Amino acid sequence: MAAHDSGMDQRTLGSTGRTVSAIGLGTWQLGADWGEVSESDARAVLEAAVDSGVTLLDTADVYGDGRSEQLIGSFLRDRGADHGVTVATKMGRRVDQVPENYRLEHFREWTDRSRRNLGVDTLDLVQLHCPPSETITDDATWEALDTLVADGAVAAYGVSVETCDQALAAIARPGCASVQIILNAFRLKPLEQVLPAARAAGVGILARVPLASGLLSGRYDEDTSFAEDDHRHYNRDGSAFDVGETFSGVDYRTGVDAAREFSALVREHGPEGATPAQVALAWCAQADGVTSVIPGARNPEQARANAAAGSLPALSPALLSGVQELYDRRLREQVHSRW
Repeated sequence: MAAHDSGMDQRTLGSTGRTVSAIGLGTWQLGADWGEVSESDARAVLEAAVDSGVTLLDTADVYGDGRSEQLIGSFLRDRGADHGVTVATKMGRRVDQVPENYRLEHFREWTDRSRRNLGVDTLDLVQLHCPPSETITDDATWEALDTLVADGAVAAYGVSVETCDQALAAIARPGCASVQIILNAFRLKPLEQVLPAARAAGVGILARVPLASGLLSGRYDEDTSFAEDDHRHYNRDGSAFDVGETFSGVDYRTGVDAAREFSALVREHGPEGATPAQVALAWCAQADGVTSVIPGARNPEQARANAAAGSLPALSPALLSGVQELYDRRLREQVHSRW
């Protein structure tokens, strides 16, 4: 059963030739890295997203040590061969993060494992998962990725990055189909150089952490607590992985205050009936050069609400300028110093 026609904007993903939805679904949480998620709950989220027009699922081999990939593979098999969904997975975080581990022998092992997890012969898109910068600048990395394409293990490849410099280095490579980067209303730096470079090179951009780990939903306050196995609890200082992955690297209290201002902007200048989370997603999706935005969802209601953001009208100039002003006044210095 193919994805439903929801009226959501569909866009070509870089040089892959594949058409994907403006709002995709990130599936980190389905691996239970944001607290426990049952198999039935995970499937309900996938069902709600795809039935709402989502045609891009983003996963990784380390999400639940393969659990996310396996759940997606089972779900898509049940949908039938004409499901119309593109799966973007990632590889590289199962080993020590040193450049010498990013070599063809490992690439083959990792992609073979992901193909088994997903139950496919060829991966639609595989992305290096925030590799060391030296890996991105090494010709051998790209030669190995080209070999995977020639072998038929992957149809296309890209890179998920932490920094704008890494993104620009990847975009300069002719075989790079896509770059995944943190972009949201609290993290505007990619607008300056990365998105223009991607547009010029025909490279797709996948915007991750679009809600700043939920801050931009406006649902958190100073007293909100998160489960001990939720990265929003244990990684606020970046002790487990890059701090930018958690609240976009913004200090939590600063982020809560800024989120209140963002919610006020939405009430005053946003589309009628749209929530702060939906406007935050639309802000990403409507940025010139973004192919798809990949928020996560913990339940079907969130998945449907996120997908609806892909059909919102163009955001008003007043809202867009308000986001820029808020960033410049409250966040720019902190974000640029930590990233």
